[in-house]
Order: sequence, then structure tokens, then C-alpha cells
Amino acid sequence: MSSCPSCLGPHSEVQEPSAAVTDLLELLRRRMRMDLAGLGRVDGSLLIMQEASGNARMFGLTPGASLRREQGLFGRVLTGELPTLGRNTRRDPRTADSPSVRELGIGAYAAMPVFDADGNVYGVVGCINREPRPSLGPRDIRFLRLLADFLTEYVSDLHRMWETRSLIWRHVHDVIDGGGPQIHLQPIVDLSSGQPVAVEALSRFSDATRPGPLFADATAVGLGAELEMTAIHRALAMLPGLPPGVRLEVNASPTTVTSGLIDSLLSTGAPQRLALEITEHEHVGEDHDLLAAVGTLRAHGVHIVIDDMGTCYSGLKLLLQLRPDVIKIDRFIVRGMSTDSAHWAVAEGIARIGHGIGAQVVAEGIESRADLDAARAADVDYGQGFFLGRPTADLAAACLATQPALASAGPY
Repeated sequence: MSSCPSCLGPHSEVQEPSAAVTDLLELLRRRMRMDLAGLGRVDGSLLIMQEASGNARMFGLTPGASLRREQGLFGRVLTGELPTLGRNTRRDPRTADSPSVRELGIGAYAAMPVFDADGNVYGVVGCINREPRPSLGPRDIRFLRLLADFLTEYVSDLHRMWETRSLIWRHVHDVIDGGGPQIHLQPIVDLSSGQPVAVEALSRFSDATRPGPLFADATAVGLGAELEMTAIHRALAMLPGLPPGVRLEVNASPTTVTSGLIDSLLSTGAPQRLALEITEHEHVGEDHDLLAAVGTLRAHGVHIVIDDMGTCYSGLKLLLQLRPDVIKIDRFIVRGMSTDSAHWAVAEGIARIGHGIGAQVVAEGIESRADLDAARAADVDYGQGFFLGRPTADLAAACLATQPALASAGPY
């Protein structure tokens, strides 16, 4: 399955398979030693990606990506045009000219049809790899057939979830068609002066929908990048109204960064007044397209921000690979700094490392005077949180100083 020019884009009915299916795909990927394993559902002439395990961004894929069955490797396996295993697609004349091989760089694949309880074709399960896999053999085919047979018992559940996810797709699409989320701005404040040095654009929805779950749902049905871009464009429209010296910070996943965001940020004519906070850090260091995009944006003056430092995948390896201009300390660490010496020590250590690589450091979740004093004591540069300023749709209010200026605000 591919995301090549022949793809039709996110489809209007995409479901989230059960955790058991996800686990099976990960088992398959590891057993085959492939970069990506996936399950696709047949819908008429289309093959739609339902779930994947591995680095989907390496191949430009997202849940909900669809293409005509006859134009992709997996679809051609279903028709019998291609064998179950493709050990070296670049040397096989049946696959060498395929868009999946030329444009996505697929060097090997393995695919097997999945049937429902009545013996009808439900879809296809398989793996793809960037490099050829000449060692694939009959034992791998037997394992793949075993797993495809095992998936039959989940097909009825997948059908039911299909309808549920299609409702989510329509809801997210209605939000996008309606102009996207409202934008509220939260100040990021210089802790020595009280002056805002940036404002973060946060999404809010008129029906009180929580932003986090809605963006997660949008990603699950293939609309994540589109919803993010809609929010970013609304935020960029506010840039001319910001005071000089105050940056606008927008959030984007790696998929969005590599899907046209560069043009949107550079077309503002003032990229040096922008900061990009990259979410989802799991595969950042392995995504060469993302690292190239970050390099282009930084060369034009856009500051690169990573959040949640100290949790999840935001570790030292990420700092060395991405070399961010701004590091945000996660609110879980910040909120315990004033009462727990371990929290304070972690924050102080992050600040010291950040300064050592030339980055500015922001403490998120400052909600009291004690939090503020602890962040200052840890040598943190900037702060963000309700104590310093709540998110607001009022651009002027977001840029007000939180206390009388004690010194000139530093660059963010």
C-alpha cells in the first residue's frame, strides 16, 4: 500500500482495530524483520490502510490512506498478479516500475489476503521494507498465512468498528469545513522581566470538545495533518497583530511538518517571528524528511521547540538529533518543584543541559508563586502557565506583561 500520486487520500470510513490486531501486526513486523506491517481493508476498487505497526512516516503513510487496488503492491497480490513475497522489488520486472517502489523506496514486501468467516476477502495483511530482503522464504510465507487465518476471527469486530470510526471522520471533517478550531493564545513569559516573549496558539472548539482527544481521533482517521494545518493557518492570521519581538508558536506533528507546513510558515514573510513546537517524538530521529524540514525552517529563522522534556520520548538522544532552540520542561516536573527536591533537581538539570547546547528553557504549568520561584531558582529562562497568563482569544491581553518589567525581555 502506498501514498503515491495515484492515492486517493484519506477515505471516509476508517476504523481503529482492536489492541489484539495491533499486537499481531507488531509481532509480524518483528518476525519478518521489516520496517512496517499493516492491515488494509478492501472497499470496492480501493484498498484502505486501517492500522500499521512500525515507522509509517518513513513511507509517507497515515491511517486512512487509500489507493486503487490495481496500482499498489498489496492490491496486486490480491489479484494474483504478484506473489506473496517480493524479496527485491527493484530487480523484479513485475514491480520495478511500480509507484510504490519508485516513489516510496519499497525494496521488499510480504502480503497475504485476509478472509471473513464466509470466505469473502476482507483485505490484506503484510509488511514492507526499505531494503531488499533476499532471505525471505517458505517459512515466512507459512507464518504470514497463519497470522492471516488468525485475523479472520477479528473481522466481524473490525466491521463494527468501521462504522464507529466513520462517524468520527464525518465529525472531524465538519470541523475542518467549518473553518477549524478557534485560536486562543497563551503567553510565554521571561521569568526575569515578566514580559511575554512568545504566545502559543492553542486550539479550542465551540462545542466544548477537548482538543487532545479530537486531534487524536483526527489522526486515527487520516485527517490529523489537515486539522492541524487548518488550526495553524488560523493562528498565522494573527501574526501581524502581535507586538514586535513577540513570537507566535504553533504546534505540529512530524507528519504535518513534512506535508506542506514549510511553505505555509515561510509565506508569512516573517518566519523569524515564528516558533514551531514539534509533537510526537517517537520516531523523530529516524525521520530524515523531518530533520531536513527542520533544517530548512531553522535556516529561515524559525525557532524549533520540543515539549514534554523529561517524559516519554523527549530524551537526550532527541536533543542531540534535533538540536532544538527551545526546550519545554513538562508540567508534571514543574508542579512538584517547590515541594520535592527530586523534581527541582530534574528541572535544574534540564535547564543546565539546555543551556549547554545553546537552547532556551521554558517551564510549563506554572500555576502558583511557589512554582514561579522554584523555576527561577532552577535557572529556567521562561515560564508558561495559568499563574503567568491564561489562554485567551484576546490578542492584546495575551501580550500584556505579567508584572512590571525588571529587564529587557530576551529572545525566545
